[in-house]
Amino acid sequence: MPSRVRKVPPTVKVRRSKVHGRGVYAGESIRKGTRIIEYTGKRVPERDVTDDENDPHTFYFGLDNGIVIDPEIGGNEARWINHSCDPNCESIDEDGRIFIYALRKIEPGEELSYDYALQIDEPITRKSKKQHECFCGSPDCRGTMLGL
Repeated sequence: MPSRVRKVPPTVKVRRSKVHGRGVYAGESIRKGTRIIEYTGKRVPERDVTDDENDPHTFYFGLDNGIVIDPEIGGNEARWINHSCDPNCESIDEDGRIFIYALRKIEPGEELSYDYALQIDEPITRKSKKQHECFCGSPDCRGTMLGL
């Protein structure tokens, strides 16, 4: 009977970020295509999530099936991964679970990021773009975390 080798996820570290607040950094070299971490937290129906108009920034991760992952309860380091318009990671929905994968080789100490491509119910305006302003610093920055 062949032995099963458990794939150990790469080491990540949370610390202060130049992009925004906290960030997640590679603790070791991460190969392109590597599954880095799962975005975890309590699952709640989207209809039960209350909007805070005074703070449009949340850690909620919305799934296509109408469920929202709230990392404030049972969440992990993935909640601190910042947005970038030129990301080195992507989020992939695998049967209702969100995993973060490396889009390219990531060097030790490099901050992890993915494109949030946020969706809002109202029309996208200058005001909504400003509320969801991007600070990634990429030469290709579109100025907002909204999915245009």
